[in-house]
Amino acid sequence: MDPFEVRMQFLALLRRLDASQQSIKKIVGYAVKFFSSCGEDLWDCIFEECQKGSLNNRINILYLLDSLCEACIVSKPPPGSNQPSSSYVDYVSRDLRKIVDNVVPEGRQGLPNLMSTKQILESWRTKRIVEPQKVDEVIAYLDERRAAASASSARASSPDSSAGALTRDDIKRRMEEDRERHKRLRERRWVQPVAQTLPAAMPPLASFMPLTEEEDGAREHALDIEFDNEWETTSDWNEDDDEAVAEENELCFAGGDERQGRRDEQAMDLS
Repeated sequence: MDPFEVRMQFLALLRRLDASQQSIKKIVGYAVKFFSSCGEDLWDCIFEECQKGSLNNRINILYLLDSLCEACIVSKPPPGSNQPSSSYVDYVSRDLRKIVDNVVPEGRQGLPNLMSTKQILESWRTKRIVEPQKVDEVIAYLDERRAAASASSARASSPDSSAGALTRDDIKRRMEEDRERHKRLRERRWVQPVAQTLPAAMPPLASFMPLTEEEDGAREHALDIEFDNEWETTSDWNEDDDEAVAEENELCFAGGDERQGRRDEQAMDLS
């Protein structure tokens, strides 16, 4: 197909996008298939639809980008191959602030998409899909926007404030699609990206895995990422931990000193 036909078919798919995984997987497969020939054009299509679609369509596009980034990481070409090394992940990282501006518009109208957007961003930060520092900056920006929207809601509402209100049918549809989106997000929350540079027959023991350095970047192993996540969420050692260890020792080694003393006495008698 020529690039124009690829673009038109992709736009048709985007305009039929919903929260179902069938719809998302179909678009992801199409985007990955034609990335080498029309990747930048297809990204422009995604960005345009994210600008002019409804709030519900925009959050659907954000979840689409989540699945698309994961598919790009899995299908990343091995080092030394002739395939292009860039992917949609690079576009997402480059235009992250603009994407968030479109998905969460300024003011109260963007609040329905705020929490879901933050969940996606935190997932990208955890999995290192996007640079954590860049994600933190966008999340801080969203928090400022939320505070401003809350402050404006304290004032008297203007006569045209209900112009963008959702109908009953729109609310029901949004609730159903939110259930589908959040279900999928919970399923993937603990899935760590697998580095593509690892050998095919990697030994199962972590002690055999090579240590990574700071300059490795994208070659950072999933085990390192998982350790960092656990380390950041673990509290500092305190007195409660000392007491818990002492209790565990008593349960595991109750009377151990007496038995050890009897063994020592028997050994001395025999000598």
